[in-house]
Amino acid sequence: MLAKRIIPCLDVKDGRTVKGTNFVNLRDAGDAVELARAYSQQGADELVFLDISATDEKRQTLSELVKKVAAEINIPFTVGGGISSVEDIEILLNSGADKISINTSAVKNSQILNDAARRFGAQCVVLAIDAKINSNGVWKVFLNGGRIETDLDAIEWAKRGADSGAGEILLTSMNADGTRDGFEIELTRAISEAVNIPVIASGGAGKLEDFTEVFIAGKADAALAASIFHFREIEIPALKEYLRAQNIEVRI
Repeated sequence: MLAKRIIPCLDVKDGRTVKGTNFVNLRDAGDAVELARAYSQQGADELVFLDISATDEKRQTLSELVKKVAAEINIPFTVGGGISSVEDIEILLNSGADKISINTSAVKNSQILNDAARRFGAQCVVLAIDAKINSNGVWKVFLNGGRIETDLDAIEWAKRGADSGAGEILLTSMNADGTRDGFEIELTRAISEAVNIPVIASGGAGKLEDFTEVFIAGKADAALAASIFHFREIEIPALKEYLRAQNIEVRI
């Protein structure tokens, strides 16, 4: 069985790491480059960097910041935010990213997943899904940093994305984001069972037990968290030792 991955996430706005609750009420969480360096040293398996203002403000993710982060770490590095073309992807990969996370552009034109997978390899293509449950109990896909609701069912969209060339899914529950009440287990399990590519669970991590639950009950391949790592409420080495004690395979 493949080892489960622990992935810190840097939500970046104007070069600073920020964190909010349910995608709003952002607060500063530190320098992106310094945090990236620390997580690499602490034994994080990968790092995700999301420019959360890029799509909304109609500007490209800053490749210069990506270069600075990439120079400080020795773990796989995924970058997302405002990516709208294969050319954008190439710039970021050349700047030091190992993978690219695509959300809004993939919904508007799923061909970008196929084009990117053919050109750079599916292992470089991460489909980001920001999902929120509606009044009918259906998980819908949201765009532009959670600002725009679509008619897409999150589970069906995950299937389409996998078929279109995505090599991995980054699944964020907007309902759970920043709440520290635990990951969205049912949704994570449903998507993990619906696709044959790895699923990264995101949104809601608050305590050690949440990670055990999302790996076992949620069937996630990786778990992503932000504030609990940024504010050092949970240290990555301690988390991995805890998971190993729960008979969950992790890289120490």
